[in-house]
Amino acid sequence: MSPVTTRLGPIEGTTTHGVQVFRGIPYAAPPLGELRFHAPAPAPAWSGTFDATGWGPRSLQADSPLSAGAQGELSEDCLILNIYTPAAGDGSGGPGSRPVLVWIHGGAFLMGSANEYDGSVLAAQGDVVVVTVNYRLGLFGFLDLSRFAETYAGSASNGFRDQIAALGWVRDNIADFGGDPGNVTIFGESAGGGSVNALLSAPSADGLYHRAIAHSGGTPSTPPADFTKPLADALGVEVDDLLTTLQGMPATEILALQNRTGISGSGSSVDGIVVTRPTHVAMAERGDACVPYIAGSNRDEGTLFTSMVSGDDADFSQILATVGMHLARSTMLGSDPSGYVGALRQAHPDLDDRALYERIWVDMFRRASIDNAQAATAAGPGGWLYRFDLPATAMGGNLGATHAAEIAFTFNSFELPATTLSFHDGSDPVVRDLARKWSDTVLAFARTGDPNGAGLPHWPRYSTTDRRSIVLDAESRIEDATLDAEARAIWKDASV
Repeated sequence: MSPVTTRLGPIEGTTTHGVQVFRGIPYAAPPLGELRFHAPAPAPAWSGTFDATGWGPRSLQADSPLSAGAQGELSEDCLILNIYTPAAGDGSGGPGSRPVLVWIHGGAFLMGSANEYDGSVLAAQGDVVVVTVNYRLGLFGFLDLSRFAETYAGSASNGFRDQIAALGWVRDNIADFGGDPGNVTIFGESAGGGSVNALLSAPSADGLYHRAIAHSGGTPSTPPADFTKPLADALGVEVDDLLTTLQGMPATEILALQNRTGISGSGSSVDGIVVTRPTHVAMAERGDACVPYIAGSNRDEGTLFTSMVSGDDADFSQILATVGMHLARSTMLGSDPSGYVGALRQAHPDLDDRALYERIWVDMFRRASIDNAQAATAAGPGGWLYRFDLPATAMGGNLGATHAAEIAFTFNSFELPATTLSFHDGSDPVVRDLARKWSDTVLAFARTGDPNGAGLPHWPRYSTTDRRSIVLDAESRIEDATLDAEARAIWKDASV
């Protein structure tokens, strides 16, 4: 493959599954030295021909079985993106250029990378450009240091600033790769879905995207937590000396501190500088300037998380009292969750602590999806709500339609020689049929802002007066307001 001429200089990629792939492109300056804990700075143009044939680095993170086999070394210098395109363009970015889909990976703002998602099938199937983005994780991307100086205001959302910088890079450069900077869809799952919702709440991201899809994403609703004292205590320094200490530490020691303390920053929060309000509020404020939006969740979200707990850790009463109550507070948009959890126990006395913990995971993602979909419809551009129900076959078929199970369907990864990140049997014709229809639906939405006409039942917008949503299953169907009626009643009563 010959080098491609771009505004930043020539770049050499590779070819995989019939599309051109450019890996490890820096979209911002390395966040090292004085740039640690600051907003990303622009990446300089390269000299010579940039080699984009190998994988770029992943954000520093602890080892995880979910990222086993991921390509690319771990490094603090991680602000890179990957591009999958049917053919690089002439740089014009005009009519006829391809829609662009920018994927934001999940992993609880702690793990994961852009390198784990293969956009080649989507790129070829829909004649689109797919971009996957790395961003700073954990303490590097989400530690609130605003108490130390004005220059650290918004540091709790530096990971989102990275994503916004990547979208700015896409706006300025994606035409060189055959993409239309005027038709950009942001989509992501879990922390990636929460990132999509945070970007909708970030004024500095306005105009950099034109459609949005949030898979199992939460909504920013609370201020960032202040972890400066517990971190200072863990390091044996005064709080006033924490910033200087962190700036002088090797990155690997900061990661070790994060792993030792369990403190990783705030994740998705309303910091007031970058993310300025909850997503549904931002949609209402923007009105017609809002963008078409799809949101949804999976029927059995929590089973993935309980399946990771075993042995001496399997005290779900303790997990429910700690992590579960934190999730419940997010479900209740930052308010006291005790009434909500009590209402769940009363409505479902047969649920043990494990099952109740799983239910809270379901509710957290479901409420955010409902609130935001109906807000997008009320704003004007439209919101569509889905639920993914097709049971997984992995782990003996005991997970149901668990968290992240829909990702392989979104990317139609079953068309790849080796399907990764899949909970389903790719040889099953039911799986392959739903994967094709759902991925075609995602592509139709990216192209036009309307998800209909790609093989699924006609999917109406979701609103407070017409609560119809689509259920993705062996036989996908449209459900009415009864689908979430009980959960919505509990949330409403617990909010009083």
